[in-house]
Amino acid sequence: MHGKPPNFESLTRQHKDSVYRQMIRVCGNREDAEDVLIEAQMKAYRHLDQLRDSLAFRAWLGQIAKRVCWQLKERETLLPLLQLSSLEDEGLEIPSSEPGPETQFARRQMKKLLDDAIASLPVSYRSVYQLRDIESRPGDEVASTLKISRAAMKSRLHRAREVVRAHLDAALAGEASH
Repeated sequence: MHGKPPNFESLTRQHKDSVYRQMIRVCGNREDAEDVLIEAQMKAYRHLDQLRDSLAFRAWLGQIAKRVCWQLKERETLLPLLQLSSLEDEGLEIPSSEPGPETQFARRQMKKLLDDAIASLPVSYRSVYQLRDIESRPGDEVASTLKISRAAMKSRLHRAREVVRAHLDAALAGEASH
């Protein structure tokens, strides 16, 4: 090491924010980045004697944190397989993730009701509803695509939603009376 041994606390205080921001990008979320940074700081403290130059502390801590994050991601990826393996070891069946027949039937019915409601819309409303609510396109893009103002797009979308809601309410009320 060059010069006197580094003060771990001051080095950590100086560099933890930049390493944390880097870990948000690497890990994908703030919670994992916080956990990874804490784990990396503990590893760095335990192995401080391996740091050759205190000027390289930030890069060194960043490398440790990246490895910790990759290990965390690897564990998360393997966790379902480990759970599956333990279920099989215990002789238990793995529950199906498929919805039951009643749920599938209800979904098909709701989809048909929604499709009928959309089909009942006037063309100018249907195109706005389709692009905005079904395809989830941004409002500005929908207005541009249809060559209408943003205000006109909002107005048509509002009316389309009212018509769809009324159509669904009527269809569901009709089914309830049967």
